[in-house]
Amino acid sequence: MASPSAPEAVPQPAPADVDLLHRLVAIESRSGQEHDAVAELCREMTARGFAAAPDAAGSAVGVIGTGATKIVLLGHIDTVPGRIAVRIEDGVLHGRGAVDAKGPLCAFVCAAQAAIAAGANATITVVGAAGEEAIGSVGANAVAAWPAPDLCIIGEPSGWDALCLGYRGTLSLFYRLRRPARHSAGPGESVAEEAIAFWNALRAELDVRNQGAAGSFQRIGHALRAFNTGGDGLHDHATLSIGLRLPPGLDVEAVLIRLHDLAGDATITVDGCQEGYRSAKQSPLVPPFLRAIRAAGGAPRFTLKLGTSDMTVVGPVWRCPIVAYGPGDAALDHTPDERIVLADYARAIRVLTDVLVAS
Repeated sequence: MASPSAPEAVPQPAPADVDLLHRLVAIESRSGQEHDAVAELCREMTARGFAAAPDAAGSAVGVIGTGATKIVLLGHIDTVPGRIAVRIEDGVLHGRGAVDAKGPLCAFVCAAQAAIAAGANATITVVGAAGEEAIGSVGANAVAAWPAPDLCIIGEPSGWDALCLGYRGTLSLFYRLRRPARHSAGPGESVAEEAIAFWNALRAELDVRNQGAAGSFQRIGHALRAFNTGGDGLHDHATLSIGLRLPPGLDVEAVLIRLHDLAGDATITVDGCQEGYRSAKQSPLVPPFLRAIRAAGGAPRFTLKLGTSDMTVVGPVWRCPIVAYGPGDAALDHTPDERIVLADYARAIRVLTDVLVAS
């Protein structure tokens, strides 16, 4: 009788690769405060054979290899606020940025080094972009001015066995209403009530526009981020901070015209706008990822993200094959429980290495 086969060993990242991730997560790098983390990442890339330095936008940029295929691995090094004790427990690394997106960024560095050592015929540029979590994506916008590479991979948590093909865009705006001061017992609506009426009208408008949308990715999302009222004794005012999520192909100008109509004599100020972007499954990047994920023991799958990433910045400009990939559970983004499974980090490094060698 044949003996049962032994269970497959759980992959473990190299100690140096764990150390890189642990050190980078331990350095706080909120948007606009990335300097220390950028300096550390540049030191690490230099030690691994990259030509590395901060760029004018404050991002970490490292280049390794001299091969014919130009590949940009664009991650981001900034995080949202919120300190989480950095620790490794039971094969899981906890800390702000472990998933979003220092895990994918460190995987880029490790895989690029391994791929060149394995003979990849490529020139690989790794970017730890500044400001992705802030309006403006200063790092990615600076990178978008470079000549288009042959291939681009965005470093975001897709899960080690999944490939992300698209992100919705974003429209950030303020609604501001100002009225002569009135007594709360007087006739008419308060500025707060008028602002709420606008918000309700906006939601009703979006419900109409979203009818027939093929899934959540094609819907316009909405979020009321802040609502403030006040006055100086002579005038009352109300301000709404609103964020909309935009599916690819949306006529943004038509949406803005309708917003102004709904606002009446209130003012609408756009604080930032980035249209959505989606790659096709026929992208030449897809087959090597599918093969690499299967070789690592996974069942590959595709995702579309309802949020926004730097794909929506460089994708429309470069028009090169582009996907997003990285270890980590995106459901933990921006949460107090942010953490990454080190075995998945190891699997992602292997997958990325195979993809870079094959490309």
